[in-house]
Amino acid sequence: MPATHFEDFLAEAVVPDREPGLGLGRDELYGLYTSWCLLHKAQLQPPEALWEALQDQGINPDSNNLSMTGPAAADYIVASAPDLV
Repeated sequence: MPATHFEDFLAEAVVPDREPGLGLGRDELYGLYTSWCLLHKAQLQPPEALWEALQDQGINPDSNNLSMTGPAAADYIVASAPDLV
């Protein structure tokens, strides 16, 4: 069975955090997802679709133990950083 759009995102852009209690908030998750879609030229879905897909995978978008990883994480961090010039 081929992976879905959201399964690919989860496999490539997030990992379980080593420290329990930490995790990504909804804004961070959606920002990371947006960066992943831009890098993969994938159709961006609305936040509600991402929350539902996360819940289908047993991930609570409000309380999780996820960290960013990969190229989408780097893109999101650079895009979110304030201008230092």
